[in-house]
Amino acid sequence: MAVTESTMMELGQEAPSFTLPAANPEVDDRGDEQRSLEDYADAEALVLVFTCNHCPYAQHVEEAMIDMAREYQENGVQFLAICSNDPENYPEDSFENMAERAAAKDYPFPYLQDESQEVATAYQAACTPDFYVFDSDRTLAYRGRFDDTRPDHGEAHGGDLQEALEELLESGTVNMEQKPSMGCNIKWKPGQKPAHA
Repeated sequence: MAVTESTMMELGQEAPSFTLPAANPEVDDRGDEQRSLEDYADAEALVLVFTCNHCPYAQHVEEAMIDMAREYQENGVQFLAICSNDPENYPEDSFENMAERAAAKDYPFPYLQDESQEVATAYQAACTPDFYVFDSDRTLAYRGRFDDTRPDHGEAHGGDLQEALEELLESGTVNMEQKPSMGCNIKWKPGQKPAHA
C-alpha cells in the first residue's frame, strides 16, 4: 500500500471558504443539507479532517477521533470531516456509503462530500487522514498528524492533535513541533491531481 505524507500547508493562512453537502445533516440543527465554513463562525477552534471510508489509516484513527470530537465540542471546538475521494472509481467512498458510515459510527460531526475536489485542492490536502486546526479567527494554527501510531503499530490516541488543541485553547497559539500526517493518498479524479499532490 502506497503511503503519502501531508503537504503541511503554511501556518497563518486563512481557512478557504466552502459549502458542501453533508452525508449526515441530522447531526446538528442547521436545518438544511449543506454545511459551510461560516456556519461555525462561533466555534473557539475548528478542526478539519480530510478522511474517507476505505483507507486503513483513516479507519485506524476513527474511533479515537470520534471520542476526541465529543470531548472537545464541550469546549467550543467544532470538528468537520471531509471526503474528497473520487466516488466513481472508489465507490466505497460514495455519498451513500459516507452516510451509512456516519450513521454506523454515530459521528458527532458533519461528514461532508467534496466531490469536485476543489476544497481538498484549496487546503492542499494530500492524504487520509489529514488534520487542520484553525483558531477563532480561522487562521491555520496546526496541520499534520493525529498521533504517532499507525495501523500496524499502536492504538490511536490523538496525542499530537490533543496537544495542539490544548495549547490553542489555553494560549491562543500552537508552539509544539508539528509533524506531517501519513496515510493513503487522496483519490483524485483522472486529470485532476493538483500540483501540491
